[in-house]
Amino acid sequence: MKSITSLAIFCGSHSGNLSTYTQNAETMGKAFVDASVTLVYGGAKVGLMGAISEKVLQDSGKVIGVIPKSLVDVELAHEGLTELHVVDSMHERKALIAQLSDGFIMMPGGSGSLDEFFEMYTWGQLGYHEKPCCILNVDGYYDHLLAFLDHATEQGFMRESHRAMILVDSCPEKLMKKIFAYTPPADKKWIKTTES
Repeated sequence: MKSITSLAIFCGSHSGNLSTYTQNAETMGKAFVDASVTLVYGGAKVGLMGAISEKVLQDSGKVIGVIPKSLVDVELAHEGLTELHVVDSMHERKALIAQLSDGFIMMPGGSGSLDEFFEMYTWGQLGYHEKPCCILNVDGYYDHLLAFLDHATEQGFMRESHRAMILVDSCPEKLMKKIFAYTPPADKKWIKTTES
């Protein structure tokens, strides 16, 4: 697997009801800078998206945003990023984020975060990439989701090796360590990867 120089974050354009969501987003941002990792995200300056991007920028880190034209005003595009890519569609947004990133982290968010994360995770299962897919489980936010994935595995709809691909931690610094130690599953996949 190639070295980790950039990671994508999928998270809410809202801040949620608990202050710990924003606090952990800022701590995650610090972990990016401490590890010299570029943040790649959806390009907004609001919610948890704004919190993590602002923290990385304040600490002199690099931030790349990718946002569709239709959401520039709705999500309030962040104009102060290292790079901001305005694309034509959500499909282009996800494709470019995938291209620019060496791994993917989902923090608390809604349906958009789930959509983005699970597309990347599914691509990993199929062997299109060997990049780590991770969940920052702040205050048990994703406990029910993780329980469902365990259930899907128990019921034979997911391989145990694929379930184990998702790295999970409640601590941003510990999750970052897991990312750098990640080894893709060795079992044969349905599609041969082109990555070394």
